[in-house]
Amino acid sequence: MIRLSCLASRSVLLTLCLSATGALAAGHERSPAATETTPTPSASAFDDGPYLRYTSDRIEARWVCDGKPVERLFPALRWPVAVPAQCGQPAVSVRTPAEAETEVSPQGVERIAALSDVHGQYELMVQLLQSNGIVDRKLRWRYGRGHLVIAGDVFDRGPKVNQALWLLYGLEQQARAAGGAVHLLLGNHEVMVLANDLRYVNEGYQRNAGLLGRSYVELYGPDTVLGRWLRSKSVIGQVNDLLFVHGGIAASYFESGLSRAQINDRYRATLGTPKSVWQQEPSLLPLYNGKTSPIWYRGYFIDPALTQDQVDAIAARLGVGRIVVGHTSHKRIGSYFDGRVIAIDSSIKNGQYGELLLIERGKFSRGTPEGKRLPLTAGEPLSD
Repeated sequence: MIRLSCLASRSVLLTLCLSATGALAAGHERSPAATETTPTPSASAFDDGPYLRYTSDRIEARWVCDGKPVERLFPALRWPVAVPAQCGQPAVSVRTPAEAETEVSPQGVERIAALSDVHGQYELMVQLLQSNGIVDRKLRWRYGRGHLVIAGDVFDRGPKVNQALWLLYGLEQQARAAGGAVHLLLGNHEVMVLANDLRYVNEGYQRNAGLLGRSYVELYGPDTVLGRWLRSKSVIGQVNDLLFVHGGIAASYFESGLSRAQINDRYRATLGTPKSVWQQEPSLLPLYNGKTSPIWYRGYFIDPALTQDQVDAIAARLGVGRIVVGHTSHKRIGSYFDGRVIAIDSSIKNGQYGELLLIERGKFSRGTPEGKRLPLTAGEPLSD
């Protein structure tokens, strides 16, 4: 019997007491027994993983390779723990369980890159990062003291969500060591997955979860490396005078009277809350409703009554010069409301084209997959 310890997380306000069985020696592979619900691999199946779980003194690792589950254990005698590449899936350097991020608003950052709504389109994300000097050929951080912001929605739709998450997980540490930073913000799709709303999950992931004997949500549970990491993240962040948020900030945001730090803490404490619960809880409704919450708001682009003065007033109350948002898809990155709002969801989710917002020494531009720097111009009205 392998005994697992309890992990306490201040941010999620829960204690996880875990147990597992097995007699795996470190590095020994096995295939868990198939169950009646195990799906049959199809032509669209793909290799997947790693899915890593903390135990008392080991990291439990699972992959799907050639349509079969593989499991290994790695001793966690000191950090980081090296989990090697397996069946084409990335090697991972596992850090200690993540704690809630400290609320900071870095100032004086000379180089900032931002994108959003990757939605499992790993190759296009990598192309944008490489072509614009954020990572090198081996996907290592090369942006120095620069900051990279991902404004939500890495999850769902595409077939390489896990690869994108692991890349960002590794770059976060590399950037910190170089004096820079990676800021991953949660979007509505991260929130949906953690609450077991799986309407947009790629069917291949659902099949692979069955092969691993887990539900898809359990693969990102609070006891897992990525699950714990995701639960440490913020929804709203700031770098220089730029506020980053997935959906946007509506005027009603201020009615709660809570600070940005308190809003982020409240999200962390309630991630995973089912819709049937938050709909009935007045303190949670502003965080999760599909109209005006920071992860769902689209008013900057679809509300014809919203005026320049109103948007200026929102930014002034937030104490920022610009609000940078994803969530609402556009053909390219563009500015709205006389530059007060910048929309960075450039439809990467389609896997055909996307752009990276670059703010370098005060100059705004759009980075293309080919590495071209195009001017930031007024955005086009939505066509639908």
